Amino acid sequence: QVRFLEQQNKVLETKWGLLQQYVLPKKGKNLELYFENYICDLRKRLDCLLCEKQKLGSEECATSQLVEEFKCKYEEEINRRTTVENEFVALKKDADCIFLNKEELEVKVDLLRRQLELLKCVFEEERAQVDRQLCDTSVVVKMDNNRDLDMESIIKNVECWYQEIAQKSKEEVDAFYQTRFQELQDKRGKYCDDLQSNKCEISELSRMIQKLQCELENAKKQVSCLQTSICDVEQRGDCALKDAREKHIELQNALQKAKDELACMLRDYQELLNVKLALDIEIATYKTLLEGEESR
Repeated sequence: QVRFLEQQNKVLETKWGLLQQYVLPKKGKNLELYFENYICDLRKRLDCLLCEKQKLGSEECATSQLVEEFKCKYEEEINRRTTVENEFVALKKDADCIFLNKEELEVKVDLLRRQLELLKCVFEEERAQVDRQLCDTSVVVKMDNNRDLDMESIIKNVECWYQEIAQKSKEEVDAFYQTRFQELQDKRGKYCDDLQSNKCEISELSRMIQKLQCELENAKKQVSCLQTSICDVEQRGDCALKDAREKHIELQNALQKAKDELACMLRDYQELLNVKLALDIEIATYKTLLEGEESR
C-alpha cells in the first residue's frame, strides 16, 4: 500500500508539473495573444474603412460644388442666350420697320413724281391755252408812258419761274429722300452686321451650352458613381463593423470561457494539491509506523 501511494504521488507530481509548466501558461497566454491580435486587426480594418468613408465624403462635397458651379454657369449662359435672342428679335423688328418705312418712302417718292408730272402737264396745257388766246386776240394796249406790254416775255418769265420752282422742289425732294434712303441703308448695314455678330455669338453660346451640358452630365454620372461607392462602402463598413462586434463578442465569450476553464483547472489543481498533501501526510505516517515496527 505504501508503494502504491508513492507511485500515485509520483504520477500526481508528474501531472502537476506538466500542467503547471506547459498546459496552463501556454494555453492562457496563446488565447489572450490570439484574441488581442484579432481585435487589433479588426480595429485597423475599421479605421481604414472610416478613413475611406471620410475621403469619399470629401470627394462627394468637391463634386457637388463642381456640379453647382457648372449649374450656375449653365444658367448664366441660358440667360445670356435669352438676352441675345431678345435683342435679335428687337433688331429684327427694327429692320422690318425700316424696310416698311423704305417701301413707304419709295411709294411717296413715286407719288410725288407722278404729282410733279401732272403739274407739268397742267402747266403745259395752261401755257398752250394762253398762247392760243394771245394768237386769237388782236388787242393793242397802250400805256400812258407809250410803252407796249410784252406778254410773251412775261409768259416766259412765269414759265421760267415755274420751272425753277418745280426743279428746286424736285431737287429738294430728291435730296431729302436720297439722304433718308442713305441713312436707312447705313442703318440696315449696321443692323445686318449686328445681326451677323449676334448669330455668331448665339452659335458660340450654343456650343458652350452643349459643352456645359455634356460636362454636367458627366459630373452627374460621377456624383452618382461616388454616391453608389459611398453607399457600398457604408454598407461594407456597417457589415464589417457588425462582424467585428460579433467577433469581439465571440472573443469575449471565448475569453470568458477560457477564464472559466482556467478557474476549473485551478480548482482541480488545488484539489490535486490537497490530495498530494494528504498523501504526503499519510506516507509520512506509514513511514513512521514502519520505522517504529522495525525498531522493535
